[in-house]
Amino acid sequence: MDDVIELLQQLVAIDSVNSSLVKGAAGEAGIARFVAGWARGEGLGVEVLDDNVIVRSGGSSSDGRKLLLCGHLDTVGTGGMADPLVPRIDGDRLYGRGAYDMKGGLAAALIACRDAARRGVKGEVIVAAVADEEYGSEGVQRILPHVEADAAIVNEPTELTVATAHKGFIWTEITITGKAAHGSRPHLGVDAILKAGPVLLALDELDQQMRTRTHPLLGSGNLHGSLISGGREESTIPDRCVITVERRYLPGDTLLALERAIEDLLAECRDADSELEVSAKTTFVRRPLETPHDTEVLPVLMAAAKDVTGARPKIAGASYWADSAFISAAGIPTVLYGPGGEGAHADVEWVSIAETVACARTLTETAVNFCG
Repeated sequence: MDDVIELLQQLVAIDSVNSSLVKGAAGEAGIARFVAGWARGEGLGVEVLDDNVIVRSGGSSSDGRKLLLCGHLDTVGTGGMADPLVPRIDGDRLYGRGAYDMKGGLAAALIACRDAARRGVKGEVIVAAVADEEYGSEGVQRILPHVEADAAIVNEPTELTVATAHKGFIWTEITITGKAAHGSRPHLGVDAILKAGPVLLALDELDQQMRTRTHPLLGSGNLHGSLISGGREESTIPDRCVITVERRYLPGDTLLALERAIEDLLAECRDADSELEVSAKTTFVRRPLETPHDTEVLPVLMAAAKDVTGARPKIAGASYWADSAFISAAGIPTVLYGPGGEGAHADVEWVSIAETVACARTLTETAVNFCG
């Protein structure tokens, strides 16, 4: 227990705010150096790729299987937090930026890799400590060509449940084009902002349609308005209005179908208003995750968790998107498992000490049993 918490405290104390999110932030270089140094000090194999670190247990035989554990190094900004880089323990809670999202899971993974190596696993335990998960997930994409594994466990905070699915998401930018004119001469202009009204109503209807299809672990998909902008000044008819929406979508939905739904919606709006000039484009998309329950690592993880905690963990869906989607898309069966806590991206963030320790022990037993 002391090793896990000491490592977690060291990780929390390192500023690793993603510089793509906060201009001038520290980024992941410092914490990547620390993880690489820690792993070398524990006798583990280390490969550094930019600000990403691959840690390997090594193996005594090529007969064993390979298990990938994955955690991200970066955090969001510290906002209004008090002493965000000073890890503070109060009872079962360890406070600090990134403690919950997700340095607790990363510490558990690193300790599990070390302890599995000490127990002489035949296969190999690999920890991918990746950068940029909170922004563009460049880190996991960078390391995947350098990693081969039979299964993966992403150690995002799951409250010690086993997550086998999460939604994908897509950002769509919709542009309504009008015509600028003086506010006293509206007949000479086309008001792009007012033209957006029926489009917004149609988007609300699409949200309701998305909520009619459900997934046993994830519930329904949904749409929400993210951004809206338009106009020049108060006395000018606005010639442009831009709406950005996010859709959280279920496994089984395709990019083609998602884009077609928007195009059909806009076509109906055009049919109802011959003056409406509107277009849409996809600006960002991430795939969902759905791992079959007969994947080989799942019963091993479930049995290990029961041995450590005394209770069989629940199988659930994660409410958030994670790097697991990229790992799964690379052909590696992937689930999520990590400690509980509260305050991801919030001004008060903490992780459960007991659950972080339980996670480390569970990952160790899973690695030993899965890798042989």
